Amino acid sequence: MHAIWSIAKRELASFFDSLIAYIMLILFLGFSGFFTWLLGSDIFYTGQASLESFFNVAYWTLFFFIPALTMRLLAEEKKTGTIELLLTKAVTDRQIVIGKFLSTLLLISIALLFTIPYVITISSIGNIDAGQVACGYLGLMLMSAMYTSIGLYASSTTTNQIVAFLAALFAGLFFHIIFGMIAQQFPGWIGQVFDYLNVNSHFESISRGVLDTRDLIYFLSITLIGVFLSELSLTKRHTA
Repeated sequence: MHAIWSIAKRELASFFDSLIAYIMLILFLGFSGFFTWLLGSDIFYTGQASLESFFNVAYWTLFFFIPALTMRLLAEEKKTGTIELLLTKAVTDRQIVIGKFLSTLLLISIALLFTIPYVITISSIGNIDAGQVACGYLGLMLMSAMYTSIGLYASSTTTNQIVAFLAALFAGLFFHIIFGMIAQQFPGWIGQVFDYLNVNSHFESISRGVLDTRDLIYFLSITLIGVFLSELSLTKRHTA
């Protein structure tokens, strides 16, 4: 556990050293603030104490930002050769993957913590549903974990950061949009399968304050698969 935490701290520090963290925080808060407060006029017209506008904006903003955060995690290490130095130390492939995975989640958590003033401000309009807000943030974290694992795997398969970014974004498009579109075209169990693979159906359920084990299993299973494939990719590389 100490090795995982050391890698996570090292990677999180590198985000801030390279200004990636600052850029991500500024853009995320800028986009979410603009679309929530300036274009999210329903908040003021209806007078409802709801963060639905913010969650809808963050749902799309994080989808594009996460591949940009994960593209360098392993691709850059492999390109510069520092991954070999890391592997010569007393750490395993799993510890490297989990450490880098956690570093990205920590950065996303920091970004979401900066939106707590949104909650305070919205609550001044009326009685806010604290349970629904907590579930909304949980949904964003679960979705972020899922896309982080996908991006991490994409980064583990190449030394080119742009390729890793595009691969992660392309894979994410299936879960974010394409599976949902396919589900609408097929009736019966085929449509249900693709609808289950669609992120939006699970995120909407959680963000409404409904915690269903099927939604939790969906996010956690894909996250674990992504982390496992990332570890497998590293293992194949230095055992070949």
